[in-house]
Amino acid sequence: VPKGTTVLGVDIGGGTRDDAVKKLDDAFGSRVDKPLKLAVGGRTVTVTPENAGLQFDYQATVSEAAKSDYNPVHVIGSLFGQKRVVEPAMPVDEEKLQAALQQAGGGSGSVTDGTVDFSSGKAVAVHGKAGKAIDAGQSTHAVEQAYRTLVETGAPAPVTVPTTTRQPAVSDAEVDRMMKEFAEPAMSDRVTVQTDAAHQVQLSPQNSLKKFLRVTAVDGKLVDKPDLGALKELYGHTFDGVLITRGNGKKTPVTPEDVYAALRPALMSRTDRVAVIDTDPS
Repeated sequence: VPKGTTVLGVDIGGGTRDDAVKKLDDAFGSRVDKPLKLAVGGRTVTVTPENAGLQFDYQATVSEAAKSDYNPVHVIGSLFGQKRVVEPAMPVDEEKLQAALQQAGGGSGSVTDGTVDFSSGKAVAVHGKAGKAIDAGQSTHAVEQAYRTLVETGAPAPVTVPTTTRQPAVSDAEVDRMMKEFAEPAMSDRVTVQTDAAHQVQLSPQNSLKKFLRVTAVDGKLVDKPDLGALKELYGHTFDGVLITRGNGKKTPVTPEDVYAALRPALMSRTDRVAVIDTDPS
């Protein structure tokens, strides 16, 4: 590597390529993996260079620095101790950077999606809230520059990234639909689930239904997705010994999936609140 060659102010010239790589690692090794701080609408979030596809490629930098430079001005300059500045090679994985920015901005709590909460023993509509999110497309250049500055100075000063207003994925109308069609009827009264008179259990909104009823968002729509483990705990040993004849002719024990499949129509009805598990569907 020619004498007088510098990268970000560090002299790497006058030795072999391996020497130059070591000099870069000694100077910047403690900085290249430091998290970047991003200022997003008054909040600060962090991304790691590894997750964001940012790196300082020592080998590529040294390869560029080691290329013979026959420019007479540079040749004469090097004889008189002048510096030859080489840009650091900092390749960016744009796909990883975009994904990291979207995750950092989306997971920062500024945008909340609509849902339904059952934890109080009744169905409560929780409407979503719009908020500021990182504009990933507009932020990449600022983040790349911030990474270079971090490596050069070692100071992880927060970099302000462009933001955009993001609307909730689940609309108010969708929350209201779910409340009307499922959540309110489900929590309107106690419900009984049974295979027969000897094997039945009552579940009340205040003590039982609230423990396993859940909704989740799928492509902007709310769907019921019960906590089957909690449901199994609630009915306990009620259906021990009861077997269901399956489509293949085999008889197997009642599962939480069987219980919820029977429960669901009863939950959606305000009048017929008895769910019967069919043990011989054929």
